Amino acid sequence: MITVLLNGGPEQVVGSLVSMNKIIDKYSTHSKNLGKSHEKPSIDLNVEQSKYSGLNEQLAEASHGLRQMRGEELEGLSVEELHQMERKLEAGLHRVLSTKDQLFMQQISELQQKGAQLEDDNRLLKKQVPQVITAGAAVVAADTEDVLTEDGQSSESVMTALYSGSSHDNDDGSDISLKLSLP
Repeated sequence: MITVLLNGGPEQVVGSLVSMNKIIDKYSTHSKNLGKSHEKPSIDLNVEQSKYSGLNEQLAEASHGLRQMRGEELEGLSVEELHQMERKLEAGLHRVLSTKDQLFMQQISELQQKGAQLEDDNRLLKKQVPQVITAGAAVVAADTEDVLTEDGQSSESVMTALYSGSSHDNDDGSDISLKLSLP
């Protein structure tokens, strides 16, 4: 029981009681809503738990099926179930082999294209070799006219001296070496 002491006339007491009744009604309504809101999460929780258990069962079945595909846990399967599994495995193997063959054919094609490109490059280089040789020979011929040995003689005079037999170093049977270098 609530005792209210109010100062004033009967109208004020009635007004205060009305406003208190409104407050009590609001409290009651709010309390009822809180009770409902506590029930709602438990319903959502039950739904989530049922989804979780369903997904857990699906995972267990898929894991069991995978183990059977690997040849494990085949006990209890009928001949028809084993035959169905065999057909699934053969179909999967066929797809794997087909994919592998496609990849091999693609790699062979790429290697053939690279080989053809290398052959073209090789033909081009073979055409360029005689040009390089003739150009290089001209450069070497021009350079050999001016090459000097270590003692200041030109390579031509050293070669002439070697072939004429006028070198005094050959008299004692020692070897003669010729060093040519580019300037």
